[in-house]
Amino acid sequence: MIIRCWGSRGSIPVSGKKYLKYGGDTSCIEIRTKSDDTIILDAGTGIRRLGNLMFEEKRLKSHIFITHPHWDHLMGLPFFKPLYEDKALTHISMAPFDKEFIYKTIEKFMTPPYFPVKFSELKNNLIIENNTGFEFEIGSVKIMSIPVSHTCKGRGYRFMEDGKTFVFMTDNELVNVHPSGVSYEKYLKFAYQADLLFHDAEYTPDEYKKQCSWGHSAYTDVIRFALEAGVKKIGMFHLNQERTDEEMDEIVDKCRKEISEKGADLECFGVASDMIFTL
Repeated sequence: MIIRCWGSRGSIPVSGKKYLKYGGDTSCIEIRTKSDDTIILDAGTGIRRLGNLMFEEKRLKSHIFITHPHWDHLMGLPFFKPLYEDKALTHISMAPFDKEFIYKTIEKFMTPPYFPVKFSELKNNLIIENNTGFEFEIGSVKIMSIPVSHTCKGRGYRFMEDGKTFVFMTDNELVNVHPSGVSYEKYLKFAYQADLLFHDAEYTPDEYKKQCSWGHSAYTDVIRFALEAGVKKIGMFHLNQERTDEEMDEIVDKCRKEISEKGADLECFGVASDMIFTL
């Protein structure tokens, strides 16, 4: 698997000299597999740049998994260039929601006067899938999913290929279980010994005290989780919209210090736009 980040920001895109290192686009991750499939996690604003590259490369077939229907994970979809190409084929799923919900959700914001092109007018061969199962395969990759603990329903994903594992769990509150979520122990089992884990780490501990139950995690809880799950690399994701590069670097330094003090073998970093990982 080749994994590339096109956007790791949460809630709303940002720009400016304080956000150059980690980037300002909202959630979008690309996975290219051994079987040459393109899997896209979330359609935040980062999907615009990804779509431009795919169009240039004539890579026009993809599977898009929307982790949940909040705006920052969907707002880039109308600017995904392959949607407007006759020869393209795009599969879209948003577990655990059904086809009708997915269609109506996208149709709402792709309707004049909010957007000039209606969703129903897209030329693309678009397939909306009822992909509610917890285990399935796309080409050479086996995929598992788990309900996230968030303010609305959604899923986290585990991708396995050639003995390597990537886990993506954004918008997941580890220490407060929402009605649609599962227990901390089940999340540990899901992420167990992953080679690479991206997990929501939106808040500092002080921020979390004020925003507990909002569906996001403090970075301190994420580090504890990664250590207990025995993962090899932890990438902090869904970066707070106000978090500057300097502030994010300070958080990473604190996490690395804690890991070092525990004598653990865990690589920690903040997920930045254009980071590429090969598993």
